[in-house]
Amino acid sequence: MKTAHDIWRDMLSDLEIEFSAVSFDVWIKTLAPYCIDDKSRLVLIATNDEHKLKVNSSMKITIKLVAQKVAPYLADIVVIVDGEKDDYSAAVKEDEGAEEEKRKESVCGIGTPINPKYNFEEFVVGKSNELTVAAAHAVSEAPGQKFNPLFIYGASGLGKTHIMHAIGNSLLLSHPELKVIYVTSNKFLNDFISSIGNSKESQNTFRDKYRSADVLMIDDIQFISGKERTQEELFHTFNDLHDAGKQLVFTSDRSPGEIPDLEERLRTRFEWGLITDIQPPDIETRIVILRKKAQKLQCNIPLDVLTFMAEKIESNVREMESLLNKVVFLSGLTGKPPSVDLVRDTLKDYRNVTEEKIPPEAIIDCVCKYFGMNSADLLGKKKNKEIVEPRQICMYLMADLTNMPLETVGNVCGGRDHTTVMHARDKIERLMPTVSRIKTAVDDIKSMVFKK
Repeated sequence: MKTAHDIWRDMLSDLEIEFSAVSFDVWIKTLAPYCIDDKSRLVLIATNDEHKLKVNSSMKITIKLVAQKVAPYLADIVVIVDGEKDDYSAAVKEDEGAEEEKRKESVCGIGTPINPKYNFEEFVVGKSNELTVAAAHAVSEAPGQKFNPLFIYGASGLGKTHIMHAIGNSLLLSHPELKVIYVTSNKFLNDFISSIGNSKESQNTFRDKYRSADVLMIDDIQFISGKERTQEELFHTFNDLHDAGKQLVFTSDRSPGEIPDLEERLRTRFEWGLITDIQPPDIETRIVILRKKAQKLQCNIPLDVLTFMAEKIESNVREMESLLNKVVFLSGLTGKPPSVDLVRDTLKDYRNVTEEKIPPEAIIDCVCKYFGMNSADLLGKKKNKEIVEPRQICMYLMADLTNMPLETVGNVCGGRDHTTVMHARDKIERLMPTVSRIKTAVDDIKSMVFKK
């Protein structure tokens, strides 16, 4: 049987995903595992009473869910300080190991627990996501009857996973009789690999598990790209569930048509229902998100400070909330009220900071200067190698350095289709680690752009 230290070690990687970088470093990593008590509770030691209060008041539920994912037999989490150790026994019954075996997951597991903190009430709706949220509500109210499948795509940090969990939480309240399974695509992949490496019974267990779901939600489906056997298994799982009127929900960082190496038969099924995207929120919505988060943290932050944060991180809500958490923490630590200067001091830790918008013309100009060519050739129709490679680098840099949609990048780069931009972006991204010429050109042109 795993010890408390083993369980805590296995939990940390999941907890790092669940919490912001600051919260993880300050409140989670500083906890220490003590024991599993005689009531099957994982006992953790906090550094002091304030630490204990913070974890118990706002983090315990998430920690418990992660703990039960790692060790399903755990009944609860207990947080204590050093002076309370004597109240808990570190002894573990000899027969508990056998009990654990009885409670172990089957080869395909039980999915990932639905996180109760991600619900519709906590999700801020704006123009960038209102269609997606409306569709998610419709699915949670009538699973299998509308928008089946529901396919949600958008960049990282915009709330796709939040919406998936919100659907799950809503269903658990309104339709508790339904079997709702939420997994990441990597979880589905790993379960499938485990099943084919075992007996026929294990394979049947895997299929029975996923194909008996009333609602199946798979996050980050783009990671099945190129995995033929997994795609085949998902294809048959999709067919069985859809034919039975069961609800399917998928998220991805790109639309089905943009996922490379995806079987056409699976792509078309993703397109059967509703495809909806989430765009980066406008500044008004970002301010509302920050204000709501600040209220939850019981911190009064002036509007000018919230606005400054919203202006500086435009494209990733998760990083914006992480910035807020750090500002609140540093304010409490130093005794200084949240201010623009305090925010400015913390921005260096965030990669999605927007200082000045980079105009596409600046990128075109720098690419032309670097390769010694004119913009007419760069953006034109010629397809010789000495022009195609700089053109692909140009499209890659526009996709990487600006917030422009791929369609807009294509329009700027001579009226090209967004799939051409996607191909160029992915190709340059793939070549940079192995082709020094490409890596050097990209780095040098970036330096030229930033100096403009």
